[in-house]
Amino acid sequence: MTLKEKQDRPDEAPAETGRAETGDGERATASQRQLVWWAFKKHRLALVSAWLLGAMLIVIVLCEFIAPFDDRHRDSEYTTAPPQVLKLWDTDGPEGFQWGLHVDGYTSTQDPRSLRITYEPDPADRVDIGFFVKGEEYKLFGLIPWDRHLLGPEDPDDPMYLLGTTTDGQDLLSQLVYATRVSMSVGIIGVLLAFLLGIVLGAVSGYFGGWVDNVIQRVIELFMAVPAIPLWLGLAAALPPDMGSVTRYFIITTILALVAWTGLAREVRGRFLALRSEEFVTSALLDGSSRGRVMFRHMLPSFSSHIIAALSLSIPTMILAETSLSWLGLGLRPPAISWGVQLQDASKWSVLSGAPWLLIPGLVVVIAVLAFNFVGDGLRDAADPYKH
Repeated sequence: MTLKEKQDRPDEAPAETGRAETGDGERATASQRQLVWWAFKKHRLALVSAWLLGAMLIVIVLCEFIAPFDDRHRDSEYTTAPPQVLKLWDTDGPEGFQWGLHVDGYTSTQDPRSLRITYEPDPADRVDIGFFVKGEEYKLFGLIPWDRHLLGPEDPDDPMYLLGTTTDGQDLLSQLVYATRVSMSVGIIGVLLAFLLGIVLGAVSGYFGGWVDNVIQRVIELFMAVPAIPLWLGLAAALPPDMGSVTRYFIITTILALVAWTGLAREVRGRFLALRSEEFVTSALLDGSSRGRVMFRHMLPSFSSHIIAALSLSIPTMILAETSLSWLGLGLRPPAISWGVQLQDASKWSVLSGAPWLLIPGLVVVIAVLAFNFVGDGLRDAADPYKH
């Protein structure tokens, strides 16, 4: 093609350039939410952690259906029984080779001197396992009566303990599923309450200044002057021991929220003090926007990446606080179930030496905390306006 022909056809471009312009055009017209999602997907570890947290949220909603047994289920014949191994086929059974999901039953021996019972797998005792099996009745979503479980023994009387049992003969897997609902919801609800207080009071303090700022800062200093751990212990110990588990749950959540809001309020106040003299704030006020709209629609989103990072770090901190209090016996108590309550069995070396699987709830706490941190790092980087 000659130079004159190229000048007569200026709209024609090479295929590679067209593809580049299409990609740039999609990015130029994309919404902020799409830009954040595209950037977040590049953080592989954060994406995997997000899927893991999503699975935990499903457990929170459907824990009665997912758990093989009810949270009150106890089998006194199998106390501190070891975990069983899922098998797809059987070659050692009395009927020879067999397909089907199953576990081996238990055979037990008791030491005549220490009276300690030791369990071993028994291939001759086959426990068939199925999906959507009939088991103990419950109310799905707290409303719908149902008796189907995602996974369980075909015969409800057969022992199926994939993660072993506790010192009381409870299924550790079922207890872990119910504990995930309690511990995760304490962390999420507690952080939401703390962030509501911290953001609102910090924004008001930084935007208005003057005597309003002085009053709010003195209240913050009053809370911060008391060490967090002794304050948690004192407030939790002041609760009556005969208080119901649901009431104790909400009070513990509120106590954790009242302790955790001060740091965020200080950070939000500092940001508002720096932003209130910016030109976009003055322009919004001159345009007729109310002070509340300027604070929460213009100023607050300008440092949303910092808030997201703080939120992701606060949830695991709240979970660890509840776990610590419950482990010390000052938080949630049986019959309530949480990761901290479960770890009470693992606090005795005499028990833990013979039943190391009782530390599995501690491993779940570590995984949940790391997942929240990785997701927070990914969201912080993806929401950073300077990276788009």
